[in-house]
Amino acid sequence: MSPRTHLVIAGQVVAITGAARGIGKATAKALISKGAKVSIGDVDVALAQQTADELGAGTIALPLDVTDRASMDEFVAKTEEQLGPIDVFINNAGIMPTTWFLEEDEASIQRQFSINVMGPINGMRAVIPRMLERGRGHVINVASSAGKFPVPGIATYCGTKHAVVGITGAMRGELKDTPVDVSVVMPVIVRTELTDGVPDTRGVKALQPEDVADSIVEAIETRRYEVWCPKSTQTIYKTTALMPLRLNDAIAKVTKGDRLMLDALGAPERQKYLERISQDTPAMLGTGKED
Repeated sequence: MSPRTHLVIAGQVVAITGAARGIGKATAKALISKGAKVSIGDVDVALAQQTADELGAGTIALPLDVTDRASMDEFVAKTEEQLGPIDVFINNAGIMPTTWFLEEDEASIQRQFSINVMGPINGMRAVIPRMLERGRGHVINVASSAGKFPVPGIATYCGTKHAVVGITGAMRGELKDTPVDVSVVMPVIVRTELTDGVPDTRGVKALQPEDVADSIVEAIETRRYEVWCPKSTQTIYKTTALMPLRLNDAIAKVTKGDRLMLDALGAPERQKYLERISQDTPAMLGTGKED
């Protein structure tokens, strides 16, 4: 295997799931500005096409239900038919209902695991064999800082993001002697529809989608494995990991991190988001829409 070099994004083919809005859209825009050819996959095909038209530069929009392996396979195949072999694949689709865990219905739990966990699994299993065959590739899984820090009010979501962090880490080990890289992105609160109604917390400033997009671009260029957004979050994680549990609890109380999601439950903006994701499809398994 030849030594890996700094990746030049210009001319690369990038496929992004759930990119009709939010982080996915911002990432597509940032990559296009670097000269990449981008494919947007989303269950909301009309919005995806609108986004592709807005971004221009030959960006394509394709239908995608990340919970369905056949749909994922078709998304990968059609992307490569229209743009060429995929160099970078970004598993970005996700949803985040907020609720007391014991009050969460079974459908919500299953939909989160179907979208947030099976989505990246389906994406990796669809695209990595192609990357291995041609001897190059990079998969980026967008997780969350909730994959490292437990947050009351989004217990199931935390579980799904812990799963993504763990799966990505294991895949890094399995692929370490191959020319295919993996990265896991862990942002704090990002101001998209997914966090509508969620207040700010003390000590950690909420991000904009463009902030995460910039981190993803850097990860592609440097092939960094762990991508913390902001980078200071990694220091916080390492520090709190050494602290007694009671001290962590006290810090969470002072920063209001222990109430962040629970306090958002009654917010009108939050209710609007929850209503929308609950109506994405009549089926129980959700849609793969990124917000």
